[in-house]
This record gives sequence, C-alpha cells and structure tokens, in this order.
Amino acid sequence: MCGIIGAVSSSNVLPVLLDGLKRLEYRGYDSSGLAIIDQPGKFLRLRAPGKLVELERTVSANGDIDGLTGIAHTRWATHGPPTEQNAHPHISGDRIALVCNGIVENHEDLRIWLTDEGMEFQSETDTEVIVNLIRLHMDRGTDFMSAIRTSIKSLKGAFALGILHADEPGRIIGVRRGSPLIVGIGEDGIYLASDISAMIAQTRKFIVLENGDIVDINRGGMEITNLDGQVQHRDARISDLTPQSMEIGDYRHYMEKEIFEQGQAVSDTLEGRITASRVLEACFGTEADRIFNRTENIQILACGTSYHAGLVAKYWLEDAGMPCQVEIASEFTSRKHPTPNNCLVITLSQSGETIDTLTALDYAKQCGYAHSLAICNVPDSSLVRNSELVFMTHAGPEIGVASTKAFLTQLVALRLLSIVMARKDPSTAQDEADSIRELRELPANVESTLKMNSTIQEIAQQFADKQHALFLARGIHFPIALEGALKLKEISYVHAEAYAAGELKHGPLALVDRDMPVVSVAPNDTQLDKLKSNIEEVRARGGKLIVFADSETRLSSRENLQVINVASVESSIAPIIFTIPLQLLAYHVALIKGTDIDKPRNLAKSVTVE
Repeated sequence: MCGIIGAVSSSNVLPVLLDGLKRLEYRGYDSSGLAIIDQPGKFLRLRAPGKLVELERTVSANGDIDGLTGIAHTRWATHGPPTEQNAHPHISGDRIALVCNGIVENHEDLRIWLTDEGMEFQSETDTEVIVNLIRLHMDRGTDFMSAIRTSIKSLKGAFALGILHADEPGRIIGVRRGSPLIVGIGEDGIYLASDISAMIAQTRKFIVLENGDIVDINRGGMEITNLDGQVQHRDARISDLTPQSMEIGDYRHYMEKEIFEQGQAVSDTLEGRITASRVLEACFGTEADRIFNRTENIQILACGTSYHAGLVAKYWLEDAGMPCQVEIASEFTSRKHPTPNNCLVITLSQSGETIDTLTALDYAKQCGYAHSLAICNVPDSSLVRNSELVFMTHAGPEIGVASTKAFLTQLVALRLLSIVMARKDPSTAQDEADSIRELRELPANVESTLKMNSTIQEIAQQFADKQHALFLARGIHFPIALEGALKLKEISYVHAEAYAAGELKHGPLALVDRDMPVVSVAPNDTQLDKLKSNIEEVRARGGKLIVFADSETRLSSRENLQVINVASVESSIAPIIFTIPLQLLAYHVALIKGTDIDKPRNLAKSVTVE
C-alpha cells in the first residue's frame, strides 16, 4: 500500500508521476518515491518520508530531470517504519526497480533464502524480496519477463506491481494479484496505476486488469497475458471521472465538500431507482427479482464505516421480516459457518477493493452461500466484478479518508433493499408507497439538516481540550452512535467510544465525569423514554451531555444538558438524518484540533492489505 503510478510516454514523465502521486494522496500514505530511466542503463531514484512536498523538494534539489519511462509510489507502512530506506521504489543491482501495493506473506522465508544466495537487502520491507528475487533469476540467465513470472509463482499474498529494467527504457511490466491495477491509454503515452484518479489528467480511457494478469507496456502498445504467458483480452472503457470532479473548489477540505454534497449524492442514488410508489428491483441487477424471491436469509459483510451501515440495515431488514446477520468481514473468515438456506450475501464497500471484504465474499462462496450482492461506489472494482447483483451508490468521487457521502448513500441503498424485501408480506403494499414518499423527501431533509453547521461549529468548541468522549443511543440509532464515535476518533484523534445506552450502567458509567463529554442521539421513537432515563443517569453523576434530538421529543436544555434540535422526520429515514450532525461535529472538532482532516495519520482510504 498505497498508490502506484507509472508512465511510458513520448515526453518527460516526471510531471505525470508527480501529478499522479498528488491525486493518490487521498488514499493515505507516509512516504513517497519515484524512479525514472533518465538514460539507457541508468535509474534516477528519489524518495522521501513524510508528505509529498518532501519528495517535491528532493526533486527540485536535483535540477532538471528528464525521462520517458518511470514509476512512482505513495507508501502506507506495513513492514518497517516510514523512512527513506523503506520507501518505494526498491532497486536491486542498479538494474531493476519495483513498486508494490500489498503484502508478501512468505517474505521472511524468501529473505532468508535470498540472503543465503548472496543477495543483499537495504530495507525492512517485504517488497524488497520481490525485486531481489527477480534479479536473482536474471543473474542466472533468465530474461526479464520470465524472471518476473518465475518470481511471482514463489510469492504468497495479494499485491500489485510496477517493474522497470534500466536497460529497457520505454517498458513497464505490471502484475496484478489481488490488489487493483489499471492501464490507461492516452494520446502521449500508456499509464499504469492503482486508481483511475492517478491518471485522469492524461486519459479517461482505461483497462482494468484481472487477477493473475501481467501487462507488458511499451511505446508501441501493450500485451496482457496470464502467469503462463497466454494472451488475455480485456476491454477498454471510458471513465465518468473528470479532473474537475476531483477538485476541492471553495471548500477547506474534501471532507467538508463531501459532507455538503450529500443531498445531491442521495438524489443521484435514488434517481431511476423508484417510481411514485414502488422501488424498481431491477436497480439491483437483471436477476434481482428471481434471486430476491428465493432469498430466505441475509448475511452482510463489511468493514469500518460500511459495517455500521450494515448494522442499521439489520433493523430495517428484520422489520421487513427478513432474518439478517451482520459481521465484520475480517472476522467472518476466521471460523466455519453453517450455511443458511437460500442466503444472500451482501458486501458493502466504498472502493470495492477492500481486501478483507473481498476475501470474505470468496469465503462465503466456498461455504455455499447462494447469491451475492455488492453495494459499492466504484464501477469496475473487484467487488462489483465478483458479485452476481450490484447496486452502484452514485456518490461520486470520495477523496477524504473518513467516509461520509459513501456511508449515507449505502444507507439509502439498504433502505431500498429492505423495502423490496418487505414485499414478501402482502400486507405491506401501502407501507411501500409511504416509504417511497419519505425517500423522495430525503434529499431536501439532508439539505435542511446541513444548515445546522454553524450551530455545531459552536458546540465543537467544548471539545477543544478534551481527549475522550462517549456516544450513546438505542435501537437502530446505536450504529449511528458507533459511526459518530468512529468519525471523531478518525479525524480529531479524540478517543471516542459508543455504547448502546442500556449498557451504560454495566460499566461505562464509571468513566462519566465533568471532563468526559457525552454525545447522544435522541429520535422520537419507542426507545425515547428509556433513553431519557439514561440521560438522567449521566447528569446525576456530573456528566455533561450534548443531545441531538428530534424536535418532537420535547427535550430541553438545562444544567449539564445541551439539546440541539434536529428536524423531525419519519423513523425509517431518521438514522440517515441523524448521521449528518455527527459528521459535522467530528469535522469541526478536528478543525479546532488542527489535524490533517482529509489524510488522518496512520489511515488509508483503500485498505488493500489484510
């Protein structure tokens, strides 16, 4: 991890590489580097720990740099700290340069063997094993491509590679096993990247490599083969992404921009998916009607924010009469599973490349789960291609590491699914019409809720000197509290935990004092009276509460209790609306704390390692 950009061009590739790295910054990283063949048989390699500006300073200090072939990388450390020595590209014997996204699981054994064979290592990374392995095979008389194929067969793990040979300017070899890798076809060159955004300034025409593909790029074109050398055909496509769609505009941060894009994102997600009184189940795929009619159980698999969306969906789906289980994807593969009858596996992911979710989906298929549905924001992603049914959330590019509009549109997609599943009960026909009306009003309700921004900005001042916070909620809003706590800890580095409010007296109440802010979500639902009791438990112990409450709850501010009214909406869409003030709270606290909001420390946007 975390980002790859490479180019073979008719003009200097340095600007292309630096621009690509800038566009990959949103994925999260802690060092960066590049290697350019500036003359036959010679690499220029520059690397730097820290932000990309450090690499740019290093580039400037080296004067004029000109080369027609190069690779570059932003690294998110997995093996070894973020130092220049551990930054990519790695070079072996001044002949081979390599960048890698992913992990080599058997790197320790290979390192020992390669060391015994006389190879020297300069870093602590698992990646350096690959470049030394390729060099060893070439030293023994194997050509460049054959050495790569032989080396790949020795590796365990999921990864994507970009590889150069100093004696072969005008050539890049790309390898995909697990981690995403894309080829871009432009007028001035051919590009290799882990993300279409990295090369969107050069081309919108791209080819998605499949698992096991090896692409041989040169100035005359390219060829895609498998590990055994058999030619593979992959269709080229045109991306909807444009450079303008990824600009920050007048906003201070991408996260702020994406929070305020949520009304439009919800509208785009609903467009073409509903009529005046009905959800069009075909929006989940051409086979959706047949598969949904057979479905008797649902298993949701996801990670992080997407997992919280799945927890909300469990309430909706079970209310519709559909048994539903939700599990963290990385835990799902840790044990054997009895396979429920006619179970639909739903995977949730913004990027569609989250390795834990992809692995869990593969495992579910092995266990005999009947069907699969991916809810995703990125077309042509691995998750989309590996699923029977697909629902695209249409959230648009999400650059901030902390997901906002992708989460909200996942909730919309899952609400639509629950409405479809409720049809198994004939008595719900009128309920569907009411639910559609509520969804049609949702974009306007989102926009109205965003007007709370200035109020929440003032509230955030109370967190200026705080290092800890509790979030409380009940029922379907407990996952929203979990999401609120996650957002706060992700971008402000405030330690935040969320609890089902009924659990307060079973331990967390011991943490409550005047220095521990307690944030609560209080919709006007059947759990309100019990939540009010929990609120009083906190006040009785000197705790200070910030309560986001439905205006119909009649909660009012008093000593140690600050109530912020949220517009009253129907209970079915309330979780979507109550998410927004918690996003804004996290954003403004992070502003006060002065953190790197779009690229929080130690985190990455697209998590492609287990």
